[in-house]
Amino acid sequence: MDDQELQKLIESLHDEIQNTQSVDEKGRELLMHLETDIRKLLTQAGGVTAQVHPSTLQRLQEGLDHFELTHPTLTIRISKLLEALSNVGI
Repeated sequence: MDDQELQKLIESLHDEIQNTQSVDEKGRELLMHLETDIRKLLTQAGGVTAQVHPSTLQRLQEGLDHFELTHPTLTIRISKLLEALSNVGI
């Protein structure tokens, strides 16, 4: 998977986060941090895979676990991004 495909996955997750409503306090905090992480990934030089901070991966996993039952579309997008990052060695 190239950076362009990863970029599309990140943009898709970004859109889903923007449209996610009715979350609890922990979910709101996770979304806020993920939104910040995703903005950084979208704007960094050197491509998406240049520098993905371990805390970003941890928050993606926490989001996956937290939203699994309540927000399936968000969970799918997070899962696809984690899988894609794993496939490129991150």
